[in-house]
Amino acid sequence: MTTSRALILGILALTPVLSPCGGEDDIKADHVGSYGLSFYQSHQPNGQYMFEFDGDELFYVDSDKKETIWRIPEFGQQTSFDPQGGLQGIATMKHNLGTLIQRSNSTPATNEVPEVTVFPKSPVLLGQPNILICFVDNIFPPVINITWLRNSKSVTDGVYETSFLSNSDHSFHKITYLTFIPSDDDIYDCRVEHWGLDEPVLKHWEPEVPAPMSELPETVVCALGLSVGIVGIVVGTIFIIQGLRSGGPSRHPGPL
Repeated sequence: MTTSRALILGILALTPVLSPCGGEDDIKADHVGSYGLSFYQSHQPNGQYMFEFDGDELFYVDSDKKETIWRIPEFGQQTSFDPQGGLQGIATMKHNLGTLIQRSNSTPATNEVPEVTVFPKSPVLLGQPNILICFVDNIFPPVINITWLRNSKSVTDGVYETSFLSNSDHSFHKITYLTFIPSDDDIYDCRVEHWGLDEPVLKHWEPEVPAPMSELPETVVCALGLSVGIVGIVVGTIFIIQGLRSGGPSRHPGPL
């Protein structure tokens, strides 16, 4: 049995997760049905069909363009996945979700508060290209806005965002990347908006530039070295003079 068929058959055993996307009076309760890395939600409405390998996104099916989008394009040159399989899986979840909502009497669940962490991919060196990573965990329902800010202004160039990746507790996590060149003049923020938050969260990051070393230690070391040198010269001179004086009679013996 191929991987795509196994995923589609697995979707038939849909695990229900019901949730409202409340927080505002004009937002209606949302419901999400998920199975593994695929889900469908009544908000908008939309769904996601994604496949991962070793904890990272391998590909997802774009439901609007009806095509398979590979995380790394070269992967698509080695194998293929029919996007219709993903679209059929989303349609199956949509049908099952409607039944589950009726059986649960549209019982809502609580929106979760996402957790945000920002860190660089590599050790930061000023002027050297790097990647900032914004890791957002504990997302539920899977509706979220993540944006990058540089010096309080929105940044869109050099930004890549993964699909929703599922956790074992039916929540999701999402990762967004920003390529940048570190500078001591720039500060960055990862801005997260979610229905579980009373207001958007800004996670701040700026490069830690080492403080310049004080010249005092160098001055002290130099002074100590100079002092030791002077003392050495003086002591050496004294020993030489004493040696000359003590050796004088031996070089000029008196009459017998």
